[in-house]
Amino acid sequence: MIVITAPTGNIGRPLLSRLLESAPAAGEELRVIVRDPARLPDAARGRVDVVTGSHGDAEVLDRAFEGADAVFWLVPPDASLAPYDGFSGFTRPAVKALAAHGVGHVVGVSALGRGTPLADRAGLVTASLAMDDLISGSGVAYRALANASFFENLLEESGSIRDEGVFTDVVDADRKAPLVATADIAAVAARLLLDRSWTGVDDVPVLGPEDLSPNDLARIMTAQLGRPVRYERRPLDELFTTLVGHGLNEAFVQGIVDMKRAKDQGLDAGVARTPDTASPTGFAQWCALTLKPAVLS
Repeated sequence: MIVITAPTGNIGRPLLSRLLESAPAAGEELRVIVRDPARLPDAARGRVDVVTGSHGDAEVLDRAFEGADAVFWLVPPDASLAPYDGFSGFTRPAVKALAAHGVGHVVGVSALGRGTPLADRAGLVTASLAMDDLISGSGVAYRALANASFFENLLEESGSIRDEGVFTDVVDADRKAPLVATADIAAVAARLLLDRSWTGVDDVPVLGPEDLSPNDLARIMTAQLGRPVRYERRPLDELFTTLVGHGLNEAFVQGIVDMKRAKDQGLDAGVARTPDTASPTGFAQWCALTLKPAVLS
């Protein structure tokens, strides 16, 4: 039995789709934890066991982990909480439930940066790494997917790209860094969940096929969208003020700012790209298949 948390999100949805294709042949049953079962894809209906509720709820986890062999663990961002509470606080009931039900394997969504000088001052990333340590200390075999920033973050900018030809961030325009498609993360997670021959605790970097700067992204978007796109760098203090003005928890916002600052200082540059850490989807391909329809809709 494989349990999937956040099965309707950017990673969970393609993961569920992959497992629906592969799990039956492997003799695996699937269970999902979801707040709103109506959001599950039609292909899942009648083929997965559904536990309704939040995977931060101890009672929900007790039902979901009964008889489970492996768990896909993803903590949804909660802008009302400080980063440590949002990651480790949310995960603590799961650690208890993993032990209570003898779950053997967990694959979690995490971030790059472990072992770098920036890891202890990287805001949300620091909190995510502390969550990994919490899970690792539970005795399960654990693989933390150490992910680069997501292509999908640019979907939040689709309106600005469409209307003004502009996307924004706070990093230097020429700062190259790894970027990855969430579908590629899902593919790595599916492989690990289905082949549980691994033991112990380790990170699994997922880096995309190449490092790209914001200027590189603008160039590729311009070519793929057939219209000029440029990058504008925002000051960190402006980002902080804007997000707090939207009502987000100040400690959470500071976690975003600290993460962004660390990324601009090279947080994600500590892992070499190899055939094992690279993932296949290039940015131009992702633009054509995902960003272009969103911008032109």
